[in-house]
Amino acid sequence: MKKWERNLEIYDDLVKLCPRFERKGKTMPYTSANGYMFSLLNKDGDLGIRFDKEKQEKYIDKWSSGLYFSHGATMKGYVQVPDHLLSDLKTLAKYLNESYDYVMSLDPK
Repeated sequence: MKKWERNLEIYDDLVKLCPRFERKGKTMPYTSANGYMFSLLNKDGDLGIRFDKEKQEKYIDKWSSGLYFSHGATMKGYVQVPDHLLSDLKTLAKYLNESYDYVMSLDPK
């Protein structure tokens, strides 16, 4: 199984653990709320989650990660989720819910 297919299954399982929102997109899976996208799986099978500036810096350091790169561009506000975190859906669901709370705190688009 290719990385994208495997991570799509993981992403779907992850979003199912978070009943306040659902996965959208057929060819580019993502989550959004309040008019803002807050997670996505790119064509390489990499997962990015959006956070406020303070949490971005915290998680980039904690995860030894970096900003998320997708479709030829660095996605401002998104942190690259390292592959080793994909095996811990309970913890990852906590981060995804944190991201949802963040976009819900923004003025609606």
